[in-house]
Amino acid sequence: MSADRLIYLPLGGAGEIGMNAYVYGYGKPGKERLILVDLGVTFPDMDTTPGVNLIMPDITWLADNADRLEAIFITHAHEDHVGAIGRLYPRLKAPIHARPFTRYHAQRKMEEAGQVPEVVIAADVYPQVIEAGPFKVSFLPISHSIPESAGLVIDTPAGRVVHTGDFKLDETPVLGDPFDEALWREIAKPGVKALVCDSTNVFSTHPGRSEAEVGPELVTLIEAAPHMVVATTFASNVARVKQLAEAGKAAGRSVCLLGRAMRRMIQAGIETGVLQDFPATVTPEDARDIPRESLMLIVTGSQGERRAASAQLARGKYMGLSLAEGDMFLFSSKTIPGNERGVIRILNAYSEMGVDVVAESDRYHVSGHANGPDLQRVHEIVDPEIVIPMHGEHRHLRQHAMLAQESGRKSLVVVNGAMCDLTSGTPHVVEHVEAERIYLDGDILIGALDGVVRDRIRLALNGHVIVNVIVEGNEPLGEPWVELMGLPEIGKSKAALVDVLEEDLGQFLMRAGKKTLRDDDKLGEELKRIARKTTNDETGHKPEVTLVVSRLE
Repeated sequence: MSADRLIYLPLGGAGEIGMNAYVYGYGKPGKERLILVDLGVTFPDMDTTPGVNLIMPDITWLADNADRLEAIFITHAHEDHVGAIGRLYPRLKAPIHARPFTRYHAQRKMEEAGQVPEVVIAADVYPQVIEAGPFKVSFLPISHSIPESAGLVIDTPAGRVVHTGDFKLDETPVLGDPFDEALWREIAKPGVKALVCDSTNVFSTHPGRSEAEVGPELVTLIEAAPHMVVATTFASNVARVKQLAEAGKAAGRSVCLLGRAMRRMIQAGIETGVLQDFPATVTPEDARDIPRESLMLIVTGSQGERRAASAQLARGKYMGLSLAEGDMFLFSSKTIPGNERGVIRILNAYSEMGVDVVAESDRYHVSGHANGPDLQRVHEIVDPEIVIPMHGEHRHLRQHAMLAQESGRKSLVVVNGAMCDLTSGTPHVVEHVEAERIYLDGDILIGALDGVVRDRIRLALNGHVIVNVIVEGNEPLGEPWVELMGLPEIGKSKAALVDVLEEDLGQFLMRAGKKTLRDDDKLGEELKRIARKTTNDETGHKPEVTLVVSRLE
């Protein structure tokens, strides 16, 4: 009989930033009892996933083994860690544990998906232990860019694992839990088998800065602004939103929050008790009557989201409010890789208005993730046998593994779908499982390999031709007629593309033999070939072709 083993299996978040989902298991090979850490989403783009609403990890392997799943643990309330919980929960149906602020958001996700929110259980922090089969799990408070973030202390018969979640080493975070080195040294005392660790900022070579450093800089900037001030940041960074509001108040301005996500996060902070003494705000309706030099707006859309408040203001008006020449717009945030085009579009729109834009300045933003030197410090404090990098693109994981190896620790790059055995002192991959993606497309969940989005991209790139033909017996009845979508009306010949296509298709039908006209497959193959060739000759595109053959008996 094979010995029990401790496994780690990322289904999302390892080799990418977003869509986090990490499985741990302990037991006989193939029969391990399992827990899941986080179940998040990532976001689509028009280039690769047009029309898709959200992207989620493919949990098929976990769903097939759901009878072995003991519990789900959510480290914090960012969308890339909690966003998929409502949609995917029906395939898992295990108790969900989260700290109160995270629970608030997880329950909302469950309600929105028609699930019972009470399955999300509020958890206290270390040293409280939650037993889940062979696992004993504690939430370890840590600072991040959203309140009540946590790492996890996972005790197993094979040893202790520390899963950091997203974190930074901030001893003065303004809001939420400061980094407590003594506590981390305490949990390291019994010995740590593996540290599974955030890798996002591994390439940053200076120690991370504290959130507390931002507040005074914001006050100085806003006090000096002669006209209206508008600021955007991540809605989930409640500490930053509070500091922005306090800076506005200190400058003698009325503060107005714009954007549903912003208001929702502040409300969640107040209701769960993590946010106190938030400055009074005015409604958008009242803000319209306040002199511009006495008004500050805090808005959603720091990543260029088209429907967010910052983008709508860049297009003109939002909630009856607009920007004017001489106003100031502050990005108190960093642009996430992949979002540059949306942000630049907004920057240029404000520039055309004569708005002064302040962006990409470290004076007004600090990251929520540990930098390279901070990661080295955590390695030293926790002193694990093994470091497994997570939460990062492959280049981040590889760099983090090398960082660990430089100090003599064993490390391994483990990507989505790779099942890693942590039992011995040397981590090694023992199996690969499918770890693709699931798309929320409208209201339907579809697989990334189902072909729906691929076909949509092909339509977008090449256009669409619909060919209609009527056949009576062995003879074509009348001329074929064509409809176009996504193609130019006039081709290289300077004639209407529809006319050229109908002429070429009509000539083929006149020449076609009775055998071809009787055979739908042969007829369709030839009509499609001609439609593609003619369109390509006229436009340079090989379109998708839909053929409608109507037979009259």
